[in-house]
Amino acid sequence: MIGQGSGWDGDYAELGAMTNFSFLEGASHPGELMMQAKALGLAAVGVADRNTLAGMVRALMGGEDVDLPLVVGSRLGFTDGTELIVFPRDRAAYGRLCRLLSLGKSEAVPQEGADPDAERIAKAETRLTFEQAIGLGEGMIALAPAPERPDAAFEARLAAWRRRWPDDLYLAAAPLWRGDDRKRLNRLAAMAQRTGAPMIATNAVLYHHPERRTLQDVLTCIREGTTIDGAGRRLQANAERHLKPPVQMARLFRGHEAALARTMAVARACTFSLRELSYQYPDEPVPRGYSAQGWLARLTLKGARSRWPGGVPKAIRAIILKELRLVRELKYAPYFLTVHDIVAWARARPDPILCQGRGSAANSVICFCLGITNVDPTRQEVLIERFISSNRSEPPDIDVDFEHERREQVMQYVYSRYGRDRAGIVATIIHYRPRSAIRDVGKALGLTEDVTARMADTVWGSWGSEVKDEHVDRTGLSRDDVRMKLALELTSELIKFPRHLSQHVGGFVLSQTPLIEIVPIGNAAMADRTFIEWDKDDIDFLKLMKVDVLALGMLTAMKRAFRMIGETYGRPLPDTAAVPVERRGVYRMLRKADSVGVFQVESRAQMSMLPRLRPVEFYDLVVQVAIVRPGPIQGKMVHPYLQRRLERRTHEARHGPGSYRFSMPGSAADPDELANVLRKTLGVPLFQEQAMKIAMVAAEFTGEEANGLRRAMATFRHNGTIGNFEEKMVGRMIARGYEAEFAQNCFNQIKGFGEYGFPESHACSFAHLVYVSAWVKWLYPDSPPVC
Repeated sequence: MIGQGSGWDGDYAELGAMTNFSFLEGASHPGELMMQAKALGLAAVGVADRNTLAGMVRALMGGEDVDLPLVVGSRLGFTDGTELIVFPRDRAAYGRLCRLLSLGKSEAVPQEGADPDAERIAKAETRLTFEQAIGLGEGMIALAPAPERPDAAFEARLAAWRRRWPDDLYLAAAPLWRGDDRKRLNRLAAMAQRTGAPMIATNAVLYHHPERRTLQDVLTCIREGTTIDGAGRRLQANAERHLKPPVQMARLFRGHEAALARTMAVARACTFSLRELSYQYPDEPVPRGYSAQGWLARLTLKGARSRWPGGVPKAIRAIILKELRLVRELKYAPYFLTVHDIVAWARARPDPILCQGRGSAANSVICFCLGITNVDPTRQEVLIERFISSNRSEPPDIDVDFEHERREQVMQYVYSRYGRDRAGIVATIIHYRPRSAIRDVGKALGLTEDVTARMADTVWGSWGSEVKDEHVDRTGLSRDDVRMKLALELTSELIKFPRHLSQHVGGFVLSQTPLIEIVPIGNAAMADRTFIEWDKDDIDFLKLMKVDVLALGMLTAMKRAFRMIGETYGRPLPDTAAVPVERRGVYRMLRKADSVGVFQVESRAQMSMLPRLRPVEFYDLVVQVAIVRPGPIQGKMVHPYLQRRLERRTHEARHGPGSYRFSMPGSAADPDELANVLRKTLGVPLFQEQAMKIAMVAAEFTGEEANGLRRAMATFRHNGTIGNFEEKMVGRMIARGYEAEFAQNCFNQIKGFGEYGFPESHACSFAHLVYVSAWVKWLYPDSPPVC
C-alpha cells in the first residue's frame, strides 16, 4: 500500500520493462527484475522486450520463484521508427502476437501477394508496420510511449492509432527528471483526453537497480559502435530507469493517480500465462484408422520380428510390452513415431543416409525395434524406465546423427513434412564470456585495441564467470588505473549476459498446432533455415518436444568405406547393423592401440588408455568412450576404475570368470545399495545416469530432485547451479548412515560430471560406431573409414 500523503493508496504494476533479452539495451536479467519488483512491493511486472519474446520464459521462471505475476508483452518497433508496446489479454491474442512477430522476422508466415524476389529478412532483423499490427492486434492492449517532446504530429498519430487499434490503447507516460515533469505530465494528460487514449504510468525500466546504469551506458556504446566519450545524447540522461516502489511512483504521478490505477487494470485484464501453452505432438506419422499408440505398437512388434528372425524371446517381448505401457501412460507415442518417421525417410532414399540414434530413450528396446538405433539395449541393461517415468515431467531425449554431408537433406525434409509454421530449430543463446566481455567493455570505455587484446589473451578458454586479478597482472597493466578498474567491474557484470540468438546445431521443435502461435520464428543466417526464439532450457521448462537432427562426420566416412567394400569385395553393407558383432580380432587390434582412423579412440589420450583398459567386449568400449573425458578426470574416477579392473583380471585369472566382488559403503537400511547401482563399473561412477541413481538411492532424491540435478550437470558451465544440491545430498547421505567424508566425495565426483559428464546412453551409441569403424579397419585395412 502507498504511504500517507501520496493521495493514492492502490497497487502499482510496472509495464513495459526491458530485460537484457532486448539485446544490448536492457541491463538486467529477467529474474533480477522479478526479484527486485517483488522486494519493492510491485503487484506485477509487464516485460516487453524489443521485437522479441526470447526472455519471456526466464521472466516466468523468475516470477514463479518469488510469486509475482508476469504480464507477457513485446515492444514492437515499426519500420517508420515508431513503436508500440502490446500485452495480449488471452491465449488467442498471444498466438496472434507470436504470429505477428514471426511475420516480421521470417518467411514462416505465408503472405498473400508477397513478392517472391523480395530481399530475405536478415537474421535478427524485424520488419513490421502498424498496418500489420492492426491486422493481428485483436485482444492486445497497447501502450504508445510518449516521446521526450510530444508535438502536434505525435498527437495526430496517437489519435489515429487510438481510432484504429482493435483493443484498448493507452498513452504511456514516463518521468524524464528534467525539472519540468509536472508540467509535461499535465500536458500529456490533456493530450490523452483529447485523443481518447488514457494516460498510463510507467518508468520505462531498463534495469532493476540504479547501479546498473553504467552497464546500460556501456551496452548502448556496444550497440551503437561508439565509446563512452563519444556517445553523447545516445546515452540515458540519468540513472532513473530502474524499478521504483509504488510509493515513489505515486509521488512522481501526484495528481494523476488514475494513470497509476490503470497499470493494475491492464495487469488484471491480461490474464494470459505461458503456462497455458498446450502442446501437441504432430500426428503426420500416424496412418488413418490407427491411434498413435496402436501404430507405434504395430511398428515395434514388426521391427522386433526383424531383429529376432528366429522368434522374439519371451523376455524381450515382456520388455517391449512394459515399455509400450509406459509410453502409453505418458502419451509419448507421437514422439517416437516422429523420430521413426525421420529415420525411415533417410533410410528409404535411393542412396540410403546412414544414421544412428542416441540419447536417453534412444537406448530402449522400442527404438532398437524401430531402427532408430542399432545398439541392443537388452545386452547393455540401459532400459527405458531409467530415463522416462512419471517422475520426469518432460519428453524423452532422442538425438539422431546423420551423415554430415547429407544432414541438410534431412532438415529440409522436416521443414517440408511439417511446414515452416509448425517446425523450427531451437535457439542457442550466445552469452558473453570473459574474452568477449572484456573486449567489448574495453572498446566501449575507450581502451586501446592492444590493451583489450592483451587482457583477452590472458583468459584461458571461453568459459568462466570472471576476469581474475592474475589475468590483469599477467599483462603488466595496473589494476589501480581508474578506467581499468571500471572495465573489470563492468566485465564481471556483463559476463553471462545474452549477446544474441543463434540456432541450435539441429534440435527441432515440431507441433501439431501452428508453432508460430506458440513462439515467434525468425530467419537464420543460413538460407532455408528458420528457428524459434527459445533455447533448450526454455522448451524443457514449458515441456515442448525437441528432436535433434545432428551431423556426424564418421557416418559419412563409414558410408564411403561401405561403398568401397561393396565395390571391391562384393559385400554389401547397407547399414552399421550389418557388421558382425564381437569379433575378437577387433578387440586385439584395439588393445594394441592400433586405432588411428577409429571413431572416438584415435586421440593420444585414448590410445594411451586402450592398453590399460584392455577392452575384450562391447561394454568395455562404452567405458572407453566415457572415461577419457574431463568429467571422470575431474572427479578422480579414472585411476580407481583402472585399479578395480586390474584387481578383477588378477582375481578371475585365479578363481574363474565372475568370481570378483568389490565392497562399498552402504546405508544402515541396505549395505549393498551403492554396490548394486555401480556394479557394471566396478563401484566407480562414470556416467551421468549413475550420478542420478546415487542421488536417488543414497540420498533419497525424488524423481524431480534427481531431474534437477541432471539439468544442473548438463548446464553447469552456463548456470553453475550444481552447488545448490550439495547440502541436500551430503546431508541426507550422512543422515542415512554414510560417513561424512564419503558423502562429500560422492558429491564431488558428481560435481565433476558438470565439466563434461558423459551419459551412458550416448556412450553406448558411440561405442557401436567405435566397434564398426574398428571392424572396417581390422578386416578391410585398404578401405578405411576416412573423411
